[in-house]
Amino acid sequence: MASTTSGDVLPTGARIFITVPDLFFIPEWVIGGLVWILVASTRVFPDNPLGWVMFVSIFCFVGTTLWLLIFACGGNQSSFWPGLDAGFHFVAAVFYLSASVVLAYITIVHKTASTIDITLLKIYRLDISAVVMSHVATLLYFLHAIFSAIRWKRA
Repeated sequence: MASTTSGDVLPTGARIFITVPDLFFIPEWVIGGLVWILVASTRVFPDNPLGWVMFVSIFCFVGTTLWLLIFACGGNQSSFWPGLDAGFHFVAAVFYLSASVVLAYITIVHKTASTIDITLLKIYRLDISAVVMSHVATLLYFLHAIFSAIRWKRA
């Protein structure tokens, strides 16, 4: 007789690459890494708002890596994991949304200075790329949070 517990709700192993909320892991990881690289490759000036962007990108990159490893190794079979999965991705989406807004504002501020110096133009273009990638990461984490919440409520 099959067990009716919710212990097998979350996929493990290679199944995480074909199930709906979990297939967002790799794009989140790649896009988040790109945000981290693009912001870090410029002068992190002003320190305070771009420091938040760096914190968010590194936090989410490391968190997604750990989450991916936990899911791949099968350590996610307790009953609290579906809710924790939805919560982590919701927090990551809110963090990335705030970082995206800050990064877009700083990029707009740098726009006027980029018309004067060619070095600042390069930084401005990297910032534009980082803003786009940050918004894509926000969307990915938001979609992952929604689908994880649906899976959590279904369990």
